[in-house]
Amino acid sequence: MSDQTTATEAPQQERPGRASTVLREILSSSTLVVVMAVVASLLIGGVLIVLVDEGVQEAAGYFFSRPGDTFTAIFDELGAAYSAMFTGAVLNLDADTFAQTIRPFTQTLTMATPLIFAGLGLGIGFRAGMFNIGAQGQLLIGATVGAYIGFTWDLPWGLHLLVAILGCLVGGAFWGFIPGILKARTGAHEVIVTIMLNYVALNLVAWLLTFDAFQREGSNNPISPIVAETAQYPKILGSQFNLHLGFLFALACAFGVWWLMERSTLGFELRAVGANANAARTAGMNVTRATVLVMVIAGALAGLAGSAQVLGTEKVLTTATAGSLGFDAITVALLGRSRPLGTVLAAILFGGLRASGPTLQVQAGLPVDIVFVIQALIVLFIAAPPLVRSMFRLPAPAIEKEVAA
Repeated sequence: MSDQTTATEAPQQERPGRASTVLREILSSSTLVVVMAVVASLLIGGVLIVLVDEGVQEAAGYFFSRPGDTFTAIFDELGAAYSAMFTGAVLNLDADTFAQTIRPFTQTLTMATPLIFAGLGLGIGFRAGMFNIGAQGQLLIGATVGAYIGFTWDLPWGLHLLVAILGCLVGGAFWGFIPGILKARTGAHEVIVTIMLNYVALNLVAWLLTFDAFQREGSNNPISPIVAETAQYPKILGSQFNLHLGFLFALACAFGVWWLMERSTLGFELRAVGANANAARTAGMNVTRATVLVMVIAGALAGLAGSAQVLGTEKVLTTATAGSLGFDAITVALLGRSRPLGTVLAAILFGGLRASGPTLQVQAGLPVDIVFVIQALIVLFIAAPPLVRSMFRLPAPAIEKEVAA
């Protein structure tokens, strides 16, 4: 009887370890695996671009009589597509002025800014063993508080921006505190709670935008007044570019997260809890406090991502302020292996993909949805490191060998 009981209980005890191992495997993927995941996504994206092109389809209709036309059409289409992506995201080499030449890269950095903030917060959670899906809601609540301060309060320049940024930070931190305290006190799963809070935040913002205090005067649309200039991030390169001070602030936060996680006692405690909560508790660490702190810090950084939107780029609050940033930040954090430098580089990559969308549509005549397809492929490959390693015949990491043993 005891043998049967042991046999029955063993699989139940292994399940949490397996789930933890999957996350650890994704985060411990080598740089080569991450790069190959992006390469594979671009290659498959290229195949899709070729398949939907009318010129390639027409040439393929007489492939056996003139195969060279088909291959020429394929290479021409791929060249036009990837050239358009480079032009839209990095440099416009056909521009007449230097400002127009570098404008695409500045737009990439602008779009990467909220992803850096949110990705840093999610990365802290991943390294602490928590899968936070709530950056979308935390970003929205932070943006709501910051925007309200921005278009309602009358404060001097500098102080107004600082208070608005703090409002975004506090709003996001509060929305992160809710799932943190629920998980710490009741054991509620953070994935379920944060997903539900995303919808609560979206509907709360939609409701607030029906009130006169949040609605633009003379408009019936759910859009707030424009944030006062004293509460806006200053432009770094002048008014002709959208790149604002929030990007430099995001880089400063990346350095702060690196110091927190790699050099501070608190960071060591958070990493220890993520590696093995039971062992950390046995060693005298306060797991409850660590759980709440992780979610508060993650929410605060997501709130700062909201500040990049309402105080820097859009300067207004709508229900579409967050877009898909909170969900894209999950991929950014995983692609960057939850390390600050990797997160910054992954955010710039995703910012470039976003910035290249209009150019793909205009210059190459491709649907902008191809960008989202490539992003989705990156998610797929990042979430399945063994698939990438099998495609490119890369060796398995030590953690996978331990599991197999």
